[in-house]
Amino acid sequence: MKRRLEDARILMYSHDTFGLGHLRRCRTIAHALVEDYRGLNVLIISGATIAGAFDYRARVDFVKVPSVIKLRDGEYTSMASHVDLHETLKMRQSIIRHTAETFQPDIFIVDKEPMGLKGEVEETLQYLKARGTTLVLGMRDVMDAPYLLEAEWKKNNAFQKIDQFYDRVWVYGPPDFYDPLIGLDVPPGVRRKMEFVGFLQRSVSHGAKSEHVPDEDYLLVTTGGGGDGADLVNDVVSAYEQDNTLQHKTLIVLGPYMPAKERNQLLERASKIACLQVIEFDNKMEELIAGARGVVAMGGYNTYCEILSFDKPALIIPRTRPREEQLIRAQRASELGLVDMLLPEESADPKQLAAALKRLPTRAPPSASGENMRLEGLVHISRIVGEWFDDRDHYPPLSIVAE
Repeated sequence: MKRRLEDARILMYSHDTFGLGHLRRCRTIAHALVEDYRGLNVLIISGATIAGAFDYRARVDFVKVPSVIKLRDGEYTSMASHVDLHETLKMRQSIIRHTAETFQPDIFIVDKEPMGLKGEVEETLQYLKARGTTLVLGMRDVMDAPYLLEAEWKKNNAFQKIDQFYDRVWVYGPPDFYDPLIGLDVPPGVRRKMEFVGFLQRSVSHGAKSEHVPDEDYLLVTTGGGGDGADLVNDVVSAYEQDNTLQHKTLIVLGPYMPAKERNQLLERASKIACLQVIEFDNKMEELIAGARGVVAMGGYNTYCEILSFDKPALIIPRTRPREEQLIRAQRASELGLVDMLLPEESADPKQLAAALKRLPTRAPPSASGENMRLEGLVHISRIVGEWFDDRDHYPPLSIVAE
């Protein structure tokens, strides 16, 4: 059964400067919504360089804005080295505003950054608020360490802007896992708008299958976008190099943003180890995780949701700099018994990592912890969106359409 809407439109914004997390989260929500509602169209604004490498369902599309890269020191630069960053940001801001004016969305969902990259969404928020668009800020379960987030948001006056523009703040996690604004002086107006919807459950797509799924039982090592994943892969390869009793088939996904020099070095080393298979990218990561015996990852939001969704034993080796988001998530999940965790300095010890890799295939899945994993986010978001459209005077009552 599907519900029908008449020409309903949702615009989503994903700034995408370092990895793939924002786009993959937006795409997951968009696909769930068009699955539930006929007549709904979703358009995603993305800065991801490989936005076009993913499949999109009917009535979901994307608009690509010029790419900006976040460097390891936290600064930004244009993907096109010959274009000044200021000029790139002006182009992005103009495209975002023009897209909103042309698309005329009923709902605008902004991922993570309240005003977008360097404030590029504020003008569009002003425009859409004036025409009555429902404005939503979506937050990960963990944003960052409180002292880091507080400094960043104070500088950008984020709380005042959230209170001024947004109608709702969705937290993509349950309240008993983590509060993304813990330790901050949150204005009552912002706190009232917050709604913990739960983690975003993932599923295997019904389209063409991944060509990279091994025929035999395997462990999966994934770095997400890969921009800062070389250390993790280096540690895994070192463990296999120094412990020849590690024989379990292992598929390593480097990520599309891993620097070429590091990628080539790792490919060369891994090619000498028979049980290692290395690929650069697969746009069907859900399928690779679903088929794995266990997962080794840095523990970004999307990978963590996939680990829970497919109930996979997992070893998390989080990034700890310049953000602490992955570390906080891994510590909390480990505390609840959902995953195992090694700190980067522990993972750098080949003996310690080899022992953890040997334990992984027989580790109990997250569901064995007895914790409620709260994979309800997509269901709750769909219900909320349906209620909003029901309440709009200019929309006729929703009809039920049999599939």
